[in-house]
Amino acid sequence: MKAPLLTILSVSLLVLALGSAASTAEPAAPMKLDNAFFAFDNGTGGNEWPLEEQAAMLKELGYAGIGYSGRTGTEQIPEMLAALDAHGLKMFSTYVYADIAAEQPEYSPNLQRAIEQLKGRDTVIWLTVRGLPDNGKHDDRAVVAVRQVGQWAKAAGLRVALYPHVGFYVGRFEDAMRIADKVDMPNVGSSFNLCHWVSAEGRRDYAPVLKRAMPRLMLVSINGTDTDDGTRKLIQTLDQGKYDVFAVLKTLRTLGYDGPIGLQCYNIKGDRRENLKRSMDAWRKFVKRMEQ
Repeated sequence: MKAPLLTILSVSLLVLALGSAASTAEPAAPMKLDNAFFAFDNGTGGNEWPLEEQAAMLKELGYAGIGYSGRTGTEQIPEMLAALDAHGLKMFSTYVYADIAAEQPEYSPNLQRAIEQLKGRDTVIWLTVRGLPDNGKHDDRAVVAVRQVGQWAKAAGLRVALYPHVGFYVGRFEDAMRIADKVDMPNVGSSFNLCHWVSAEGRRDYAPVLKRAMPRLMLVSINGTDTDDGTRKLIQTLDQGKYDVFAVLKTLRTLGYDGPIGLQCYNIKGDRRENLKRSMDAWRKFVKRMEQ
């Protein structure tokens, strides 16, 4: 049986219309790497340089602000904020600890006061949990300690991101994810630190783990690094190292991560300004490459 002429014409017109729509559709917008990029103060001078000089250098080089630690993560908070404010910069985080070696946790000195000083600043309390081996057998202690910091932070309108640090109780990225889930507070989450991921996991695929972490992922830190170099150059400026840091960034953006990204600078030798400039130059190349 022959198809009616009207049916044939209708199908032909539909095919033409769909083809025309496909040909005129605008191409997908390029992915952008527009996350705020800040530097850890272990690369800006820490306790050795005046706070004003550190802020001025970050501004000059194009960083959005600082990841603070000072001596304890809780000292000179108002002074550091004032130096950053003068240059239109932000304190993205302050690095502190909870020690769970004893039944009653101990915290960075004056942690509650520091949190109160940060009220309204959108600074993340970057919390390490230490004092016991990374064996997963003391989650009850960790949850109590983190929950307390979470409550202090909640009262100040702040968030807490668990900082996985090799050798601490929360030593791996998935430890931070597990404890954040158990704490189960809206203002408590995890962070992905590339150097500690590489140290603990080597060449393991990070993508599926990041995907699972996304609902609570609050901060990310990166740096140039190697996984198979005999000298184990774990932390380098962003323009060095064989590890594909750009691929990490692309994965994060593909997954929808739009939070801040910090530059880890621990124990990098040489001139601080030059090191920071080299890393910023590498970051800007990543930004351009992401749009291609």
